[in-house]
Amino acid sequence: MSFSDEQLQRFGWQEFFAANFAPYAKQGYRAGRVALEYNQFQRVLTTDGEVLAEVAGKLKHEATSRAELPAVGDWVVLRLLPAENKAVIHAVLPRRSKFMRKTKGAKTEEQIVGANIDTVFLVTSLNQDFNPRRMERYLAIARESGAQPVLLLTKTDLCEDVAIKQAEMEAIAADVPIHAVCAIKEEGLAALEPYFGLGQTVALIGSSGVGKSTLINRLLGRERQKVKDVRENDERGQHTTRHRELIQMPNGALVLDTPGMRELQLWDVEEGVEATFEDIEELSQQCQFSDCRHQREPNCAVQEAIAEGTLQPQRLENYQKLQLELAHLARRQDALAQRTERNRVKKLTRQGEERARWKRGGR
Repeated sequence: MSFSDEQLQRFGWQEFFAANFAPYAKQGYRAGRVALEYNQFQRVLTTDGEVLAEVAGKLKHEATSRAELPAVGDWVVLRLLPAENKAVIHAVLPRRSKFMRKTKGAKTEEQIVGANIDTVFLVTSLNQDFNPRRMERYLAIARESGAQPVLLLTKTDLCEDVAIKQAEMEAIAADVPIHAVCAIKEEGLAALEPYFGLGQTVALIGSSGVGKSTLINRLLGRERQKVKDVRENDERGQHTTRHRELIQMPNGALVLDTPGMRELQLWDVEEGVEATFEDIEELSQQCQFSDCRHQREPNCAVQEAIAEGTLQPQRLENYQKLQLELAHLARRQDALAQRTERNRVKKLTRQGEERARWKRGGR
């Protein structure tokens, strides 16, 4: 199986994956891309069609975290079982990009929302969902992912001040492409076409009801994704997507649809936060004190910018909030690493004792 295989290219296959797959190809394995996750199986795209695949026991056993197991968008190493139209996943190829977050709740673990994404559309509607502070959080993660971030402002038909709100987004993401669209009326969609080239993967990330499924239906030219009308009491769309799914488009591009995110906790995105708040980072270099907290310290360039009206105080508050969240995460990761190492040592010790007893004939 080579990089020239046209069908694999339509799934997003590139030289990067071909190079990493080469040793497996010599052993008779096949390559496939995860399109959908179930509880025990993954639906995988292959040159022989879609198959249900199960993760090999050895891969599960050797994985130190859920992030090392297959996620939607991953290229995986397969052993096909033609008689059953199934397969076994023996390895996950290295990822070119990954959009990640901390898992929900108290557990300290990385969750891969989507892998090997070329462009990530950060979607927000222009009605009551509009929230620049939330988009700063999304941007920080997207910048760290390795994919190109694009801000997508939907439901222009429900907004009377599109230009003003677009300007607000430009103020927080001057270097990021921004598109305002109305999927229902198919307005502004032509500007999105360049992102959907052959083998290109575009992920749609956003909260519930911002119009991701409606947009996908318009891009596909058919009603594939279920949608619900906007609620009259608050003009919010209703959540319809339940699973992360990689969807093939007629032109050979792929769309990663994701459920609406009620929370998006940070995971190892220090550089992404710095890039998203580059203006504050640069102002901080001009403060009198290198450890300035931008509160009441004298000669604080950040506070001076706020007083002059060139920096919104809400933006500084969000920046500091994300910094505190990252610091808290780092402490929890350190504690987790210590527990993991203790458990590893205990396991090795038990295994050594069992081998010693077996050699002495103690069993």
